[in-house]
Amino acid sequence: MSQLLLQSIWLVPCYALAGAALSVLWFPSVTRLTGPRPAGYVNLVMTFLAFLHGLIALPATWNQPAHQLFFPWLNVANLELTLSLEASSLTIGATILITGLNLLAQIYAVGYMEMDWGWARFFSLLALFEAGMCALVLCNSLFFSYIILEILTLGTYLLVGLWFNQSLVVTGARDAFLTKRVGDLFLLMGVIALLPLSGTWNFTELAEWAQSSSVNPTVITLVGLALIAGPMGKCAQFPLHLWLDEAMEGPLPSTILRNSVVVATGAWVLIKLEPVLALSPIVLTVLVWIGSVTAVGGALIAIAQIDIKRTLSYSVSAYMGLVFIAVGTQQSDAALLLVLTHAVAVALLVMSVGSVIWNSITQDVTQLGGLWSRRPISGLAFLVGTAGLIALPPFGSFWALLKLADGLWTTQPWLVGLVLFVNSVTAFGLVRVFSLIFGGKAKQMAQRSPEIHWSMALPMTVLLGFTLHLPLVLQSLSLLPAWAVLNKDMALLLIWSSLFGGSVSAFIYFSNAIAKPVQFPWKPLQDLLSYDFYTAQIYRLSIVLGVDLVSRITFWFDRYIVDGFINFLGIATLFSGQGLKYSTSGQTQAYALTIVVGVVLVGFLVMWTS
Repeated sequence: MSQLLLQSIWLVPCYALAGAALSVLWFPSVTRLTGPRPAGYVNLVMTFLAFLHGLIALPATWNQPAHQLFFPWLNVANLELTLSLEASSLTIGATILITGLNLLAQIYAVGYMEMDWGWARFFSLLALFEAGMCALVLCNSLFFSYIILEILTLGTYLLVGLWFNQSLVVTGARDAFLTKRVGDLFLLMGVIALLPLSGTWNFTELAEWAQSSSVNPTVITLVGLALIAGPMGKCAQFPLHLWLDEAMEGPLPSTILRNSVVVATGAWVLIKLEPVLALSPIVLTVLVWIGSVTAVGGALIAIAQIDIKRTLSYSVSAYMGLVFIAVGTQQSDAALLLVLTHAVAVALLVMSVGSVIWNSITQDVTQLGGLWSRRPISGLAFLVGTAGLIALPPFGSFWALLKLADGLWTTQPWLVGLVLFVNSVTAFGLVRVFSLIFGGKAKQMAQRSPEIHWSMALPMTVLLGFTLHLPLVLQSLSLLPAWAVLNKDMALLLIWSSLFGGSVSAFIYFSNAIAKPVQFPWKPLQDLLSYDFYTAQIYRLSIVLGVDLVSRITFWFDRYIVDGFINFLGIATLFSGQGLKYSTSGQTQAYALTIVVGVVLVGFLVMWTS
C-alpha cells in the first residue's frame, strides 16, 4: 500500500485542485439554495485525503534513496522541459506538514468565518495555496518551481483581497502582489541565466554541477544575487518585507497558513539552491547580511507594535532572517529544522491571537487584558506557541537554534551573539503580548470576551498537543543531538537569553512598578521602531516619488511632444488641403504658369548649388 501511494505521490497536489474545482460549482445561484458551507466541507475532505496519502506513503521512503518521477512537457529545438518530482522522506514530510496545517486552518475557518458568505472563494484559494506548496516541495526543477511561486503570489493577492469592498484590504493585496513581483522579476533573470551555465534546471543535477564547475566569479555572483531576490520577497526580508504586515488585512484563517508555511516557500527554494549559491562567497555574505538586518530589525520592531497581528508578522520576518543566515553559512539542515519548528509554533500563535480577535472589539493590545480567566485555552495555546518559538528546552525551536548557533560558533562567532539577541528580544516581545492580552485586570474592551467555540478550539488544541510533542517526533526521527555531543555551553547561553528576555518583559508588563502604557525613555527611538524604521516613508520619498516623477515626465512628453507633433501634422495637412482646394481654378493658363514658375525655381536651385 505504501509503495503504491509512493508511486502516485503526484496526486497529493491534485486533491486540493479537485477541491478548488468542486468549490466553483457553488456559484451564487446554488449558494442561495444550499448555503456556502458545502464548498468548505468538500475542501476539508480533499485536504484530509491528501494528508492521509502522504502519511501512508512516508514509511516507504524512510532510509531509502529519493524516488524520482519524470513527466515530459515540452521538447523544442535545444530546449527540453521535463517536470521532475522527488519523493523522499523530506519532501513527503513537508507535504504532511502543509496538508496537516491547512486541514487545521480549514477547521478553524469553519468557526471563524461562520457568518461569511464567501466560503467557496476562500476555501478554493486555500486549496490553491495547498496545491502550490505541495507541488513546490515535490518539484525538483528550478523552472517549474518558479512557475509555482508565481501561482502562489497570485494566490496571496486573491486571498488577501478576499474582502475587496474594504479599502485597506485592496491596498494590502496590491502591495503584497507588487512587492513580490519585484523579487520575482530578478529571480526570473537568474533562472534564465543559470541554464546556459549549468545546462540544467534540475536541482539534483545543479548540485552535482556546482561541485565541479569552474564558472566566471562575476557571472555567478550576478546570477546568485538574482536568485536570492525572489526568496527575499517571499520570506519578507528587508527591504521587501512590508507586504507581510499589510497582508494581515486578509481573513485570519489564511494567515495561519501564510505566516507558517507560505512565507517559507522562498526559504525552501533557497535551501535547494544552496550548492549553486555557495559558488560565490559574495552571495553567501549578502545572504548573511540580509538575514541579520531583517532578524534584528524585525525583532525590535515587533516589541513596539500595538496591533496584535503586527506583533506576529514582524517576528515571522525576524525568524526567516535566521533561516537566511543558516543558508548563508551553509547550514541547510539547521535551516530546514528552523522552518519546521517555526511553522508549527507560529501557526499555534496565530490561532490563539485569532481567537482573541474573533469576538473582541479591538486588536489594540493596550486596550485588552485580564483574559486568562475567561480564555484559558487560548492563553495556554499562546504560552505553548511562545515556548515553541524561542530557545526554551525541550521545545522544538530550542534544538533548531542550538544547531544553528553551534555551527556558527566555529565559523562566524559574532553571529552567535546576533542569534542570542534576536532570541532574547523575541522572548521579550511574545511575553509582552501575553501580558497585555491575558495578564492584569480586564479593561473595558475585554469585559465581555468568552472562550471560543469547539470548531475553533479543536484545531488549536490539536496543534497545541503537537507542539508539545514535537521534540518526541524529532527524537524518533533521529533529528536531535545525542547528550554526549551536545554543546552544553551554547545550550545554556540560549536558555539564559530566553529567560532574560521573558523575565524582563514579565517584570515590566506584569508588575505595577512601571506605568502603563509603557513608553520608551527616548521618544524618537519608540517612533523609529513603531514606524518600521520609517521604511514606508523612505519608499514614498524615493521609489514611489521617483516612479511618479518619471511617469509625469513621460506623460508630459507623450501629451505635448509626441501627440503635439502628430496633431501639428494633422492640422497642417488639413489647412494645406483646404488651401489647395481653393487654388484649383480649372484654367489651363494658371496650371501652365504654375509649371513654369516651378521649373524656374528648380533651375535657380540647381545653379545655386553648382
